[in-house]
Amino acid sequence: MSGAGTDVEAVAAANTALYDALERGDLDALSAQWLTEDVSVVHPGWPVITGRQDVMRSYALIMANTEYIQFFLTDVEVSVLGDTALVTCTENILSGGPAEEDGSAGPLVGGLVVATNIFRRAEDGAWKVWARHGSPVLIDRDDEDEDDEENGDGPAEGGPGGVTGFA
Repeated sequence: MSGAGTDVEAVAAANTALYDALERGDLDALSAQWLTEDVSVVHPGWPVITGRQDVMRSYALIMANTEYIQFFLTDVEVSVLGDTALVTCTENILSGGPAEEDGSAGPLVGGLVVATNIFRRAEDGAWKVWARHGSPVLIDRDDEDEDDEENGDGPAEGGPGGVTGFA
């Protein structure tokens, strides 16, 4: 197998490890996925956060306030150019808050985010996150299609689509 194919597979594995750490709520494992300096993140709806300490603090806050989270990644694309890699994907997210007083599971909420994860090859050869940007998808494709059909325009074309929640 060529070096490029190996790099693509290694970046895909690093991307998977990032989401696995998030799902487990494992801040140490998540921290290990990031470069040690000059990092940044944009969480959906948040301003840009720069610096490793502030980025890790942001994830600690998210983990402390999220009882359950699961990512179903779709449209994953990996590109590698030298020691830099770009991963784009759609995050189909299912998350939940604290358990109810009676002990039953808390409410589950679905969301759709498009993400760009930029990786750099570290000195030890491992692929580490350099920057991450997540943007919420605000268009509900089903509503858009219904509106167009009511106006006689037919199904909508172009633009972002998808479901903003889970049924």
